[in-house]
Amino acid sequence: MTIQDRFIHYTKFDTQSAEDSATVPSTPKQLLFAEYLKEEMEAEGLCNVVLDNKGYLYATLPANTDKAIPTIGFISHYDTSPDCSGENIKARVIKHYDGSDIELSEGVWSTTKKFPELLYHIGEDIIVTDGTTLLGADDKAGIAEIMHAVAYLRHHPEIEHGEIRIAFNPDEEIGMGAHHFDVDTFACQWAYTVDGGDEGELEYENFNAASATVNISGISVHPGYAKGKMHNAGRIATEFAAMLPQDEIPEETEGYEGFYHLTNMTGNCEKAQLNYIIRDHDSSKFSKRKATMQHTAERINEKYGTKVCEVTVNDQYYNMLEKVKPMQHIIDIAQKAMAEAGVTPKVQPIRGGTDGAQLSFRGLPCPNIFTGAVNFHGPHEFASVQVMEKAARVIVNIIRTTCTEYHL
Repeated sequence: MTIQDRFIHYTKFDTQSAEDSATVPSTPKQLLFAEYLKEEMEAEGLCNVVLDNKGYLYATLPANTDKAIPTIGFISHYDTSPDCSGENIKARVIKHYDGSDIELSEGVWSTTKKFPELLYHIGEDIIVTDGTTLLGADDKAGIAEIMHAVAYLRHHPEIEHGEIRIAFNPDEEIGMGAHHFDVDTFACQWAYTVDGGDEGELEYENFNAASATVNISGISVHPGYAKGKMHNAGRIATEFAAMLPQDEIPEETEGYEGFYHLTNMTGNCEKAQLNYIIRDHDSSKFSKRKATMQHTAERINEKYGTKVCEVTVNDQYYNMLEKVKPMQHIIDIAQKAMAEAGVTPKVQPIRGGTDGAQLSFRGLPCPNIFTGAVNFHGPHEFASVQVMEKAARVIVNIIRTTCTEYHL
């Protein structure tokens, strides 16, 4: 099976996760794909294939050498984002893309002006949507690449390797993917999440992340007689939002710049709520951002009264650099593996998070490598078949390089 066929088949499973769910996985339809993957892993000759009751799928490619080789792992998630429908995906392959604008469906275009990333893939075969759903390359491309690498190794026993562990998990897109991951059972010295973007991306820095809930309590009075009495919670909520730095938002930041992102806002005269995510790569700036949220609430309370505004901040995950950097060899191995596959490594910070960030702080250092997914979480998502093939070669090269250059 080609990597293209494997991936397109995977996209036929609707695995959208749900933020408002209390179950694990957050949607039962994710388990249908997990069960399919379990059967495929067994057919590919993997052993110790286990699908637990929370939808976490683990398997082992046994070592084919007696050398003392570290056990390493590869991880991808099988859920797709709640931001865009993943139902009835109609993937289409554009052979030898010529650099022109692409009509996904009537009136829906991916233009090179709006999506210049397309121009990096002229001459390649790119997989696109029909403009009504996302594609799901985040992260079914990663799964396809891992499975393609496993199949290659099975058919090339002359490539020596140690024990390789593989895991596919649900609910990464809602920030819950690593919460029930069994690190002890996975039992690796280190791993790689295959969950990055375009060709060459190698990431081992990510945001420190927190969520913040701002609750505003108002006083409702008939508007005709409200002078000196009413505290309009909805209006005070907008005042709170305006008091935060207006240029430190996702729309105005890039690279290592952090932000405050208002994700939801509800309210009326009596009560209002703002929901934020807070992000920064630098831990001290991250702490200051959280303090700014509290300080802004204090300013509101000074103006309108005690307990009018209350802020609750919860940390979500931290920058994996702290845990990965002391193990520089796992980055060196990935860079060499990319170079051998004809890929130029592009080391850059993740302006987000991966399951690997949380896993790194649970004792499993876990940098992130590219999949070929571009413009994910929306109908303009696409993936290059050739880049996916390179990602699979990088996985094989990591495994081979670990065996030849890093012994216990």
